Amino acid sequence: MLDSHVTRASVTFCLFLLSISTVHAQAGRSDIMLTVDASDAPRKILHARETIFPEKGPLTLYYPKWIPGEHGPTGPVTDFVGLKISVDGLAVLWNRDPEDMYAIHCNVPTAAKPLELSFDFVLPSGTEGFSAAASSSAQLLVLSWNQVVLYPKDVRPDKITVSARMRIPDRWKFGTALDVEAESSREIRFKVVSLETLIDSPVLMGRYFKRLDISSGTGTPHFIDMASDGEEALQMPERIVDAYERLVRETNTLFGAHHYSRYDFLYTLSNSVAHFGLEHHQSSDNRVAERTLLDDDLRRVSASLLPHEFTHSWNGKYRRPADLATGDYSMPMRGDLLWVYEGLTQYLGYLLAARSGLRSPEEYREHLALTAAELDNRPGREWRPLQDAATAAQILYGAPYEWDSYRRSVDFYDEGNLLWLEADAIIRQQTDGRKSLDDFCKLFHGGQTTGPTVNPYTFDDVVVALNAVVPYDWQGFLTDRLQSLNSRAPLGGIERSGWKLVYRDTVGLMVHTYEEVDEHIDMRFSLGIMFDEDGQMLDVIPNAPAGKAGLGPGMKLIAINGRKFTKEIVRDAVKSTKERTAPLEFLVQNADYFTTYAIEYYGGERYPFLERDPSKPDILSAIIRPLTSDAR
Repeated sequence: MLDSHVTRASVTFCLFLLSISTVHAQAGRSDIMLTVDASDAPRKILHARETIFPEKGPLTLYYPKWIPGEHGPTGPVTDFVGLKISVDGLAVLWNRDPEDMYAIHCNVPTAAKPLELSFDFVLPSGTEGFSAAASSSAQLLVLSWNQVVLYPKDVRPDKITVSARMRIPDRWKFGTALDVEAESSREIRFKVVSLETLIDSPVLMGRYFKRLDISSGTGTPHFIDMASDGEEALQMPERIVDAYERLVRETNTLFGAHHYSRYDFLYTLSNSVAHFGLEHHQSSDNRVAERTLLDDDLRRVSASLLPHEFTHSWNGKYRRPADLATGDYSMPMRGDLLWVYEGLTQYLGYLLAARSGLRSPEEYREHLALTAAELDNRPGREWRPLQDAATAAQILYGAPYEWDSYRRSVDFYDEGNLLWLEADAIIRQQTDGRKSLDDFCKLFHGGQTTGPTVNPYTFDDVVVALNAVVPYDWQGFLTDRLQSLNSRAPLGGIERSGWKLVYRDTVGLMVHTYEEVDEHIDMRFSLGIMFDEDGQMLDVIPNAPAGKAGLGPGMKLIAINGRKFTKEIVRDAVKSTKERTAPLEFLVQNADYFTTYAIEYYGGERYPFLERDPSKPDILSAIIRPLTSDAR
């Protein structure tokens, strides 16, 4: 027996497809005609129909595997289901390649007849991961086109034209960087674009939807398209709207030109989806907790998200490392220059958050201090250089948090932040403040305003551009930062900028904020442990006091000095170590066993801050100063 809801949806979808066939014929044939029905998105399934026009004979169709911006083979092929292929209503047999699970082989039986494909994509519910994780709830959906398309292998995606249509649930609205050809209450037909542009242009849709115009007199449309699980979550405070308008001005002033015809921030506020950001040329996919606009802690944690993804339109989409600009979703990408792609973007994202007012100068400095302290307490630096973290990105993105400090993770983000801060400080010192990294950004990423285009680069291109701003041994500087096995983090940017990393016995605002949002207890800079709020040890730094005592991730703290674990008790115990002469006693559960560990530590609580060095000019404050005169 068929579910009556599925039967009605199927009949409606078939009528929908029938209604567009004449339109396609009148509009001229595209290489691919794709229709996605998102009517069942609330029950986590998408229905798709695709028509292609291949030559007679063997054909290989490919499901996108290497997704730009995700830096790995992350295409969710396991959730691509129900595939049927036919010609004139007759089934065409297909088989999967035994080595490449993303390749589908079939034999086209006749020429001059379209090949019809039908398939579904089952939307995941787990929220861990990137775009292949949860992208929907009962009230919204982020549609990533790479999840609902097959294309002929060995044809460049930028050479394949696609006529795409979409059906959305009743009373839902949508936002995307795609241009609309025609629209009714539930059906949208987009203008013909290349497959590359389609996949680079996700769609955010939802029952609770709002669009904000933040163009701010720039002459180019800029929008924030927001969807959430409730109306209240979409109420963006006016001061935040103002800050995003300043973000548009500050970013365009920084680069001096842009490479999009319009820009849409797709902003999903939901606890039912994965939380991350993913860059696109004319838009970005930004996903945060539902109450981010209503809760100051949530706002502070995600303040740099939209600036980061916006920056990628220049650094990552327009200027792209040659080994990431493969031009095909079947070709492996190499992450050797991710310290530029992501590291420079991390630096600029934090910088633009401060320049636009999304973060205060104090919040910026505290966040920088936390970043520096984390990297300065990573014994993994003694065996894995920064270059290897970038090269190994495709395996490190999915690495667990346990032993993170020893393994190292995608450190090219945060260590890249420190690297580019140091480069900025060097330029300012070498030129007595007349030039800065802003000049490099304008030279390397700016140029002339254009539509979306890709301009690949190499390591040597970066060195040449830096030397064009100011002559220096940039090749030696970058090589040292990339290959060094120094156990200490590269703090030269902070120190050259007139500040220094220090530790105090009070919890700073940013540490407190992350503890509240992520529900953990950060003792990494004293005991060398990160706990969750139940006492589970999420990570242990091997050469810190807890690691030396024999503790490890996965163990659970039950009691401290004979008292049952609570967040307050463990803080009080660590605070008391300045006066204690005996080690801390931790009663720890490890699977089915309980053991008492003695931890030799007598330093009290320690949390990172930046402190001014009065012997040097305050370059850091100049770095985060807004470029536009109306910024606050």
